[in-house]
Amino acid sequence: MNAVSHPTIAELLATADRPLASFEFFPPKTEEESERLWQSIHKLSPLKPDFVSVTYGANGSSRDRTIHLTRRLALDPDVRTMGHLTCASQSRDDLVSTIESYRDSGLRHILAVRGDMPGGPTQPWVRHPDGLANATELVRLVKEVGDFCVGVAAFPDVHPQARNADLDARLLVEKAEAGAEFAITQLFFDADAYFRLVDRVRALGCDLPIIPGIQPITIFSQVQRFAEFSGAALPASVVARLEAVSDDPDQVREVGRTIGVELCRRLLDGGAPGLHFFTLNRSAATRSIVKELWRLQR
Repeated sequence: MNAVSHPTIAELLATADRPLASFEFFPPKTEEESERLWQSIHKLSPLKPDFVSVTYGANGSSRDRTIHLTRRLALDPDVRTMGHLTCASQSRDDLVSTIESYRDSGLRHILAVRGDMPGGPTQPWVRHPDGLANATELVRLVKEVGDFCVGVAAFPDVHPQARNADLDARLLVEKAEAGAEFAITQLFFDADAYFRLVDRVRALGCDLPIIPGIQPITIFSQVQRFAEFSGAALPASVVARLEAVSDDPDQVREVGRTIGVELCRRLLDGGAPGLHFFTLNRSAATRSIVKELWRLQR
């Protein structure tokens, strides 16, 4: 089947009789990383994800790797591929060039996010002198340049700059009004934080589908760094369970898998429209969680 005839992610969300499952990868920097990435993609493909996405770096070499990987994935007509795009440290012309490159590759989906400054999300945002101010403007630009189905970011744990849950919800509604058709959250570990975000957005009259972003836990120190960098809170119960086995890497992975399954079950039982797994270009943890969810659903 020609990829153009595939339903968009928004159409899938509107018509699916089951939650969606999707996987996120990042462009490799070395030959070793590249081999691991393609091994992971091969091992995850039997799970038949509804879509895959590729993260984006604003600097030249990282941006080129992202576009190359996204184009390569988009060549497979059976893989619905979404490219990421940020407006951090880029001019409007740079952004238009990337959007056109995605469009000319046959890509139909872009995740449009403001992006962070070097140093992470707590660093003050500095607009490029010839660039855009925020993700809402980026959504509008993507829609102007091509016929894309656009996703955006959402924050179950408050954005670490403003730390204002109500503002996060209002900004998400503004992005929907600009043309966004779905959202994917940053990583989080408290299902109630996700449900509170959804409730705030619905209270503003917006029915934008919000897909939870799931970070499988395989290394305790790694997930601590990710949580701190993104502003996500690690619940005390999660920390306690991981600290209890922190001297045994195999047990950390097993406890992390259990925590992931529990979080995903709670989200799906509460009506989440899908699950988006941040794979870190590895397959084992995501495969284990998804297979366990499938077993529980039977």
